[in-house]
Amino acid sequence: MASSISIILSSFIFLFSASSAVSYTIQDQFYQCITLHSDRSIPFSTAFFTPTSNATSFNSILKSTAQNLRCLAPSQPKPLLIFTALSESNVQAAVICAKELKLQLRVRSGGHDYEGISYTSEMKRSMPFILLDLAKLRAIKVDIEDNSAWVQAGATIGEVYYRIAEKSKTHGYPAGLCTSLGIGGHITGGAYGPMMRKYGLGADNVVDARIVDATGRVLDRALMGEDLFWAIRGGGGGSFGILLAWKIRLVPVPSTVTVFTVPKTLETGATKILNKWQHVANKIDEDLFIRVLITTASSTKNGKKTVQTAYQALFLGKTDRLLHVMNHSFPELGLTRKNCVEMSWIESVIYIAGYPSSIKPEFLLQGKSLFPPVNFKAKSDFLRVPVPETGLEGMWKKFLEEDSPMMIWNPYGGMMGKISESSIPFPHRKGVICKIQYLTSWIEGDKKYADKHINWIRGLYEYMGTFVSKFPREAYVNYRDLDLGMNRNANSNFLEASVWGKKYFKNNYDRLVLVKTKVDPDNFFWHEQSLPILPFKVGKEGKSLIH
Repeated sequence: MASSISIILSSFIFLFSASSAVSYTIQDQFYQCITLHSDRSIPFSTAFFTPTSNATSFNSILKSTAQNLRCLAPSQPKPLLIFTALSESNVQAAVICAKELKLQLRVRSGGHDYEGISYTSEMKRSMPFILLDLAKLRAIKVDIEDNSAWVQAGATIGEVYYRIAEKSKTHGYPAGLCTSLGIGGHITGGAYGPMMRKYGLGADNVVDARIVDATGRVLDRALMGEDLFWAIRGGGGGSFGILLAWKIRLVPVPSTVTVFTVPKTLETGATKILNKWQHVANKIDEDLFIRVLITTASSTKNGKKTVQTAYQALFLGKTDRLLHVMNHSFPELGLTRKNCVEMSWIESVIYIAGYPSSIKPEFLLQGKSLFPPVNFKAKSDFLRVPVPETGLEGMWKKFLEEDSPMMIWNPYGGMMGKISESSIPFPHRKGVICKIQYLTSWIEGDKKYADKHINWIRGLYEYMGTFVSKFPREAYVNYRDLDLGMNRNANSNFLEASVWGKKYFKNNYDRLVLVKTKVDPDNFFWHEQSLPILPFKVGKEGKSLIH
């Protein structure tokens, strides 16, 4: 009887508050609505944060996982409220209440999105928005006998790696190199990593999922259907629903793997070696992943700046076989036994992430990065034809003009070239030599400094247009780049969004829009680069006028 009275009273309070803008703020109304629609009571002080009632906690939570300080500038619109979900029903309630109160909902699982669209807004006149933070939904259940694991969206990829290794020294998962990535958003864009040449992407190795759709329902693979299950594995986050959990397929790893890092500067043959790398990196043994980290360094000859290329590798095997592979396919690097370090797969995760050798795998359970957030801007390209040496020399010239530049060239080939471009929405497959990531970072928060660095990276990107993929010039959706174009409001159209949609998804863009229109016809889930809906209904079979 008492519980029934409580429900009736809660309903009355909510209905009254919704019609009384003077007495009740939007935050009050949202809290009361969430309480009404959740399956258990929610502690206000640990789940709801506003910039007025508890500003210190609000700012702390807002910044807690944000990696790009540029997205937290005072001029950036901030959420009216941060709601930290404690259960799946809280996520369902957040969808229902945001719709009832006509609020936009932004969802954050890890906070690594490069343009910060999960926790801020580039739409200066957009409707008020609520931030739904999934950081406390981080349960991980590993089933070694089934070669699988269920992982909630707020868990970091480092935590996932650790929990797998805790159960088995010969199982792993082929996903990201940055261990503080939230797995929820990570897989929605594809999730590449150092085992992708052997096993494909993280998204290629997903067997089930749980999401909340635009009506507030929880759907698994069987309930959502194969079209939506296809779309969420690489179709970008924030367009189809809220990812609650992934069921991932584990892959075999050797008990001993080998890593190395070999630096080469311009003075020690960097140009010719990178030229050769382009011809072999995607054709070499698929157990070997060699990425190139390009930065500036002090020259040993004249004390001025030079370019340093560091060849960092993971090999799924021992040193003897690695040396045989390298001597046969890439002797120009000059790899020797003393460059190689044998270790367990989980230790290689620490190594590839760039952490000091003193860091133990247990650090991954903290779900954080050792590196502090900075202001940065990034872009991406895909290379299908090697850049000639003259092109590399021009690239070096531009590179040396910037204070803290970085490029990362990640090799493709192997399994990445064997999986169809339409298998999942991630289309960058056969024929890709490597993905190039461009980065520049700065400490100063002043706009003039930001403009200086952003103009530099745009100039480098323009220069590289001669050499990279064309029609479309491909880009990686998890390195979101609003320079490619953006929605100005919730009413973006198919042609406008195709400007960046084709770069991210190529021919998969059309099918993604059909799925979006079918599962979210009112376009509840939208942001600066969300997929648009078509101006007509899509049937159960996903058919439409688009061909």
